[in-house]
Amino acid sequence: MIGRKIKGVMIAATWLVALGQHVHAADDTSLTPQTELVIVVGASGTPEFGEQFSNWVETWRQVSEKAATPMTVIGQSEPGDSSDREQLKSTLDELSVESPTPLWVVLIGHGTFAQNAAKFNLRGPDVSATELAQWLQDSERPVVVVNCASASGAFINRLSGDNRVIVTATKSGVEQNYARFGEFFSRAIASPDSDLDHDDEVSVHEAFLRASAEVRQFYETAGRISTEHALIDDNGDGRGTPATMFRGTRAVGKAKDDAELDGREASRLTLAPADARLPFTKAELGQRQELEVQLEELRQRKSTLDAAAYDAELESLVLQLARLYQAAEQRQQEAP
Repeated sequence: MIGRKIKGVMIAATWLVALGQHVHAADDTSLTPQTELVIVVGASGTPEFGEQFSNWVETWRQVSEKAATPMTVIGQSEPGDSSDREQLKSTLDELSVESPTPLWVVLIGHGTFAQNAAKFNLRGPDVSATELAQWLQDSERPVVVVNCASASGAFINRLSGDNRVIVTATKSGVEQNYARFGEFFSRAIASPDSDLDHDDEVSVHEAFLRASAEVRQFYETAGRISTEHALIDDNGDGRGTPATMFRGTRAVGKAKDDAELDGREASRLTLAPADARLPFTKAELGQRQELEVQLEELRQRKSTLDAAAYDAELESLVLQLARLYQAAEQRQQEAP
């Protein structure tokens, strides 16, 4: 049995599903990119690793083209007068710190952790977590950092903050063996199979969950002890949350002190295909985000409400969301 539902809620929910639920669609400023993507390829160490890293970059390139997202790659061209570390710093310095456009920084390679310092290995001088945090400290725009390297867990402590999503291949700096997470994450961000909420887009959170599951399956199939356990942090507490704390996209575990788990902000950031975006205005995006926050808070309060009160609040929120989507869809249909 479906259970007790209010008719208006069912109609609005069905209407949203029919639209494809483009929950992460971009705003209406078509002249600005949805996201800016910086890929940093570290020192490979061996030709075998170098080939793997190049394959991951190519997957990201395909994603960026599909999403019409500008992509900068550091670490693949012939070494010039400036080191890869200097190129990374200058690239970040040149990007706007106040843009509403999210900035994604993806680190592909190896990492180290020694004397309480986590570093990402580059050709030439390495970059530490502390240095990367300093280079990003003035940025007020949404920032996503995906560190696919070994010993990357310690980057969360340095980079965590407001308006930040940090994904690491390992849970600490102690996990220093080669990490495969980057391969699975690059595939996940590009795969429709990662779309757990069926909205035709793959969020950072969904890619993290899918990649983590693939990593676990790899080690189980190989009969090996897993040497990497990915984390995601997006609530600014610097702790990180493993994928095992989620069922689907919903958090089912609890932190030791009942603190909020990560994942909410990461679920709103995506590299959506350009032709899949609805033309929301900036005001509508703000309203949609607030409504989504209220929906999540309502779900968390469900056990404290009687059925009628819960259904009434749910109907109101879903209908408001439906009106936003209806306006954006109509605008899209009327566009030349």
